[in-house]
Amino acid sequence: MTSQHAAISVKGLRKSYAGKDAVAGLDLEVAKGEIFAILGPNGAGKTTTVEILEGYRKRDSGEVLVLGEDPENPHSGELHWRNRIGIVLQSVNDAGDLSVSETLHHYAHYYSHAKDPDSVIGLVGLSEKKDAKIATLSGGQRRRLDVALGIIGSPEILFLDEPTTGFDPEARRAFWELIRTLRDEGTTILLTTHYLDEAEALADRVAVINKGLVIEVASPELLGGRATASATVSWSEGGNSRSEETDSPTRFVQDLATRFKGEIPDLAISRPSLEDIYLRMIGEA
Repeated sequence: MTSQHAAISVKGLRKSYAGKDAVAGLDLEVAKGEIFAILGPNGAGKTTTVEILEGYRKRDSGEVLVLGEDPENPHSGELHWRNRIGIVLQSVNDAGDLSVSETLHHYAHYYSHAKDPDSVIGLVGLSEKKDAKIATLSGGQRRRLDVALGIIGSPEILFLDEPTTGFDPEARRAFWELIRTLRDEGTTILLTTHYLDEAEALADRVAVINKGLVIEVASPELLGGRATASATVSWSEGGNSRSEETDSPTRFVQDLATRFKGEIPDLAISRPSLEDIYLRMIGEA
């Protein structure tokens, strides 16, 4: 992927506070039309990096292009550039006495190529709540409204910051379907999350950031050598639970089957989860 085909291109990004690096020479590229997740512990530099990409924070040095333009000084003009991006913050305070429909129609006036507010309300699953006041919405419904506000301007890139914090499992999975729908419509999505299952379920690729640097970028399945990591085979024998790590689980299980002359009690085979790999990576870093 070359920079001209990337939705986001970052080279050598640096930002420090009081002499301490928050971002320490970070490189990153996000392809057009993908869901890209950024993972990292608190203080890793995720928020600073994303705020620079959104044009809300100035960098000390490095090159940054978002949709081919520098967020600090878009050559097409800031208003035109901001018309092309959508942002869903972790928490937003709006006028609670307005209805969902009133809010979306109001925000649509700010954009030159706004989506139809009523179709957006349907897309985010709020049709039954379109006349409800914002103050009466549940947490999941409020988050859907936040996304509606983020996409009302037909953005080419959508920034999502911890989008499902506080969601119950059913609401989270419904929200994931909405994000996949946006991706399928061609929207590039940059997601920051602390939920490893969310990154695994949604992201085409993930970047692990720690101490202001990218440790690795890969698909969730391949991150940290996950696909080829040793497997753990567990079973029961002689009334005890047994387990063993092996690079050849199929052969190991075949040997067990021969030993047991058939079914192996409580057999289970597992490889490291994304969480296992992530914790190992940031621990080593």
